[in-house]
Amino acid sequence: MKHCEPFDHTADLGIEVFGKDEKEVYQNAGMAVHDMIADLRYVKPKEVRKVTVEGRDREDLLVNFLREILYLYNGEHWLLKKLSIGKIGRGRIEATLRGEAFDRSRHGLKHEIKAVTYHQAEVKETPEGWKARVIFDV
Repeated sequence: MKHCEPFDHTADLGIEVFGKDEKEVYQNAGMAVHDMIADLRYVKPKEVRKVTVEGRDREDLLVNFLREILYLYNGEHWLLKKLSIGKIGRGRIEATLRGEAFDRSRHGLKHEIKAVTYHQAEVKETPEGWKARVIFDV
């Protein structure tokens, strides 16, 4: 008698984001996280938060930054409406975030994102601008 049968299951969601410069590509990646979680049209920029994140290289910085952005929802039930990068360089990002607490009556959820992964994480300059790639565990 067979008690179990393994099956394939895709539990990842990947994105590519673009920007005219390094600052914009990280900014767009941060916004993409919350845009995948909820419908940002209904989020209001009521509260301001500041975050500072460090990383060994561009990819580590991207993953650490997105983990901080993801924690706002997963850990604090807070949604992002606007994000601006103040400073970026030497393995460090300083950003100002605007948003509000999650309200089930107004904010519809799209995806549950569990984690940001290092798998295939990439940040690079291209002839057209900057490009970042990251995969999330959903």
